[in-house]
Amino acid sequence: MDKIQAMQLFIRVAELESFTRAADTLGLPKGSVSRQIQALESALGTRLLYRTTRRVQLTQDGMVYYERCRDLLANLDELDGLFLHDPSTISGRLRVDMPVSLARNLVLNKLPAFLQQYPGIELELSSSDRLVDVVREGFDCVVRVGHLKDSGLVARPVGRLTQVNCASPDYLARFGYPDSLEDLASHAVVHYAVNLGTRPQGFEVWEDKSARWIKTGGVITVNSTETYQAACLAGLGIIQAPRIGLKEHLKSKKLIEILPQYRAAPLPVSLLYPHRRNLSRRVHLFMEWLTGAMKSYVD
Repeated sequence: MDKIQAMQLFIRVAELESFTRAADTLGLPKGSVSRQIQALESALGTRLLYRTTRRVQLTQDGMVYYERCRDLLANLDELDGLFLHDPSTISGRLRVDMPVSLARNLVLNKLPAFLQQYPGIELELSSSDRLVDVVREGFDCVVRVGHLKDSGLVARPVGRLTQVNCASPDYLARFGYPDSLEDLASHAVVHYAVNLGTRPQGFEVWEDKSARWIKTGGVITVNSTETYQAACLAGLGIIQAPRIGLKEHLKSKKLIEILPQYRAAPLPVSLLYPHRRNLSRRVHLFMEWLTGAMKSYVD
């Protein structure tokens, strides 16, 4: 059995959900396609496809194998053009994860130029507050904001994001401007916690290269960066967030910066990827592009 050919047949059957249609598009007998898929399943020791009279569907193992096959075959295609410098020879899928605010404010407006330069690349962009499992979920690279925990991944520092303290004009009209850290005892802070139920630390102040936390008021805690910003806009309290994500609201005066002398520590931005001996060319090119795209915005 030619395993590479069997993988190609498997992908075609999975995408068309039919042995007959797959065979027709490849100009092969249906029986030949079916026998090769069966041989592949026997070699792997698992069923890849559910077969019914109406359609063919991937099993759970089949879904995992399908994703890996796509990546492997894309890498093989890329290997054929390893020494060619034509951007059109770079192809395959990229799976990337980054925070919503970075995707919206730093990356998406620059992304068309990258995809036009490398039209063969297919990008899957994940954006949420959830920390994805890079290896298990098959991500090529992820962007992380904040201090990193030991994850076994390779980390490349990109820069830092300046944080600012903000409140809405409505909130300030009702409760006044805090002039000192002592004033915060009578002010409300919108708290952020990845896991609800944990105790918020309060208002962060960066002094002498270390963080200090000030106890404040505030009765709302959120676990979404989008909701965090929306709560501030709604006048629910003060927030501390990267300036890049608030620049439009600050410019339009929907949010007002307060206590500029008491900012939180800048947030480090890092690019993480699995420790692989040889990254594919498309992943390397994307990470270089992403680093350059973000460095023009981060400190």
